[in-house]
Amino acid sequence: MRYAVAGTGSRAGMYVGALTGDHAEAGELVAWCEPNPVRASWYDNLISAELPRYTPADLEKMIVEERVDRLVVTTPDHAHAEVVARAMRAGADVVVEKPLTISEAGCRLITDAMRETGRELVMTFNYRYSPRNSELRRIIAEGEIGRVLSVHFEWVLDTAHGADYFRRWHRLKDRSGGLLIHKSSHHFDLVNWWLQDVPTRVYATGGLKFYGPDGAGAAGAGERPARGSEGRPDDPWSLDISADEKLKELYYDAEKHDGYIRDQDVFGPGITIEDDLGLVIDYAGGPFMTYNLTAHSPWEGYRVFVNGSEGRAELEVVERSFVEAKGAVVDPSANEVEQAEATRPKGARLLVQRHWEAAREVEIPEGIGGHGGGDAFLLQDVFQPGTRPDPLRQAAGVLDGVRAVCVGIAGNASLVSGQAVRIADLDLGVDPAASSVEAGAPA
Repeated sequence: MRYAVAGTGSRAGMYVGALTGDHAEAGELVAWCEPNPVRASWYDNLISAELPRYTPADLEKMIVEERVDRLVVTTPDHAHAEVVARAMRAGADVVVEKPLTISEAGCRLITDAMRETGRELVMTFNYRYSPRNSELRRIIAEGEIGRVLSVHFEWVLDTAHGADYFRRWHRLKDRSGGLLIHKSSHHFDLVNWWLQDVPTRVYATGGLKFYGPDGAGAAGAGERPARGSEGRPDDPWSLDISADEKLKELYYDAEKHDGYIRDQDVFGPGITIEDDLGLVIDYAGGPFMTYNLTAHSPWEGYRVFVNGSEGRAELEVVERSFVEAKGAVVDPSANEVEQAEATRPKGARLLVQRHWEAAREVEIPEGIGGHGGGDAFLLQDVFQPGTRPDPLRQAAGVLDGVRAVCVGIAGNASLVSGQAVRIADLDLGVDPAASSVEAGAPA
């Protein structure tokens, strides 16, 4: 199978690595669709081959000339829908990074293209494959806590990882859909999958509380540079991408071609996304969820509490931030790191407690790779589908993508109106509760 990659930023690395490593027998990389020659060249060097580079305007030409069977889409979020639809109409199937898209129009564009072409789409929801999340899915599916009545889900991003969304293109809502779509689509998909249910109504509140020039964090941040790489060495908010070889070559050295600044000041002007959000979400089967996302926490991880008719399941996870682990952030002192790790050691704990019984800790199997140990299983499903059992239905498609982003789309609408938004009132081009795109075609 002949593969091309659209968008050669850092997110593409997982898929490029798979096709040149563990899954090399599943397909061949034949081309890049990337407007920036520096980024494409970085991946050429990574795989020790010089692949033809096409601009986004020549996407269809690439698919025809290079006989592309499957396109991996890792562009910025706002471009997903157009790239997916054009690729399908040009004759390729698609693997797309989350989120599926950022808007109602994007959902329509993709589902219309699928109906017209019959092409296939694979969504890559990594967190479904994390063993800790899989175990919670199993507990619910096997009825250990009875019928699910409500869920509380809290996700906190620390001030290394969380801040990073406010440095790069994600800080612009028209490019990322905000964290409710870019980040939270992971979480909404998890709940949809855990419950095997479909969201029906969303109420959201929140805003830009900590970052930006008027945020609570700006008061103690001191004098700010125009961009992170010019910050003081002792400034914990400064990201020096020139100090990280990969980030320097992918972004800093590439600026002259497209003007994209990867390390903007998190307290600078121009941020249009929120950093603290709370939602109430109703589901078709009767449960509801309270959800909170905070992007300025001193620690990183998540807590999920699932209340059932016969008991309760609790999952608590402490993670280390991706950005800090890569060494691209000015780390706090070693003593502070040691103290933080001693207070909140990295790991996961899953408890189940039925009414009038003692709590039982559930053993969580070891995973492989990033995203909580789920990436290796995801990549197997993407590049070698059907080669492993999937009793929990972890493999995801276009309807799973729609069901995840429709919560964020409705949440963004609710932030504007101040009212709850019904999913049925969104013009998505498909009913999220449908069994297929064809079954959910609008009248």
